[in-house]
Amino acid sequence: MAPAAAIALNEVGILLTGVGKRYDIVAAFSQHAEVVAVDPNPLAPAQYAAHHRRAVPRIGDPGYVPALRELCEEFGVRAVVPLTDLDIEILAGARLAGELPALVPDPDVARAMYDKYEAHLLLSRAGLPSPPTVLPGERVDAYPVMVKPRRGSGARSIHRADNRRAAEFFARYIPEETMVQRLMDGPEFSIDALSDLQGRCLNAIPRTMIESRGGESIKGTVIADPELAELGRRVVELLSLRGPSTIQVFRDREIGLRITDVNPRFGGAFPAPVYAALPGHTYPELIVRMARGEEIEPHVGQYRAGVTFTRYFWQLELDERMEPTGRDIVTPPGPPSPR
Repeated sequence: MAPAAAIALNEVGILLTGVGKRYDIVAAFSQHAEVVAVDPNPLAPAQYAAHHRRAVPRIGDPGYVPALRELCEEFGVRAVVPLTDLDIEILAGARLAGELPALVPDPDVARAMYDKYEAHLLLSRAGLPSPPTVLPGERVDAYPVMVKPRRGSGARSIHRADNRRAAEFFARYIPEETMVQRLMDGPEFSIDALSDLQGRCLNAIPRTMIESRGGESIKGTVIADPELAELGRRVVELLSLRGPSTIQVFRDREIGLRITDVNPRFGGAFPAPVYAALPGHTYPELIVRMARGEEIEPHVGQYRAGVTFTRYFWQLELDERMEPTGRDIVTPPGPPSPR
């Protein structure tokens, strides 16, 4: 497969919302397009990897979508990509209304994916494998189970319960709506997928979960697993997702593959599919090409397996004007030269 032609900056604008600390994602897009980064936090580090950073109203503010629309007009933005769960449904509504070129699913799918119990119901209706899941007070067929919040991220407030009494306790203890899900007994995987504007899966790249912190993968290996890649393709196309998505999967020793989460955005292990992609086919490059109006041919299963990533922290020094100084306390990141 031939590499894509080089993309000139300023030819197309990409708007990234809720950039937070995802410096890796913003920096990757900035290599291929003119990037506008927005975040309600003025100290969000990832905004400094963009060509432009702008303050906008908070997500729940009525002025949020109009502010994004103005930025799209100012910078010729042809794709809006959320980096957090919080505004996906809002962007989905704006896309449906023709206000923003957002790479997100339809509002009903976005809403269901943010509620893990509703996601379970949607997956089941679509014929996709989801673990046995009930609401508190409903009959549980077997223990142990996991009691977890229906909404939220970061693996917070998730508790194992080995019997009915423990499950009832944790359902009361967690200060929000919960659900009860069978505890998966087997290895965990993630599938990083990308789909086009029509919901076709362009690629699905599975990886192991070697280590996670706060629900975010920080170590993993891209693997050759056609069953997982095919499952990723089915999820994307049966749910009509658009843009990037991350699918969490367990291979249970008794009941096989089960999907525990679908996030219609980039996952914490964003570097994995970037390293594994064929030349010219990283997800940021493909999104920029789609923003330019190019039709991308699906190439599910075409990637480099065996790539391992390990993530680490970095930092920026800002001056009194909140501008990067370009100075650092140690040598800039990157591996040393081979000896």
